[in-house]
Amino acid sequence: MIDDLPAGLTARHLADHDHPRVLAVLDAWWGGLKGEAGSTERALLLPRLYFQHFTTTSLLVEHDDGAVAAFLVGFLSQTEPDTAYVHFVGVDPALHGQGVGRVLYRAFFALARSHGRRHVHCITSPENVASQAFHTRLGFTASGVQPDYDGPGLDRVAFTIDL
Repeated sequence: MIDDLPAGLTARHLADHDHPRVLAVLDAWWGGLKGEAGSTERALLLPRLYFQHFTTTSLLVEHDDGAVAAFLVGFLSQTEPDTAYVHFVGVDPALHGQGVGRVLYRAFFALARSHGRRHVHCITSPENVASQAFHTRLGFTASGVQPDYDGPGLDRVAFTIDL
């Protein structure tokens, strides 16, 4: 499915049974960002329905031993026929700097293009400066901080890239 992952890693589409496995890595991978409130927020951003209804556009990367190495939850917009959306991405911090996130995004871009999509959007929290830097390096254009984007006190930075 993805040929240019580092050795010892394989990718496949997400499945329903991956939901608890992905939730189990979130706190460790985000290093406690925003404390207990951040932990709850991350879990609420990944309900099981994403693992049931967006499987063909979402990816999971596993180590040879089956441990979760990375994931990307994305979908094709139902409202904007030229747009795709990356909802949530995570990469094991031990793999940072090895190109795993970039490979996941490139695979998603190819999938989006194959469905006639010309733009990809995503968001991150203003506190997640590593995510902001990563998206900028990939060529995304960032908005300013958008207050209350996801509700009161849930500010976000929005990103867009043209494919």
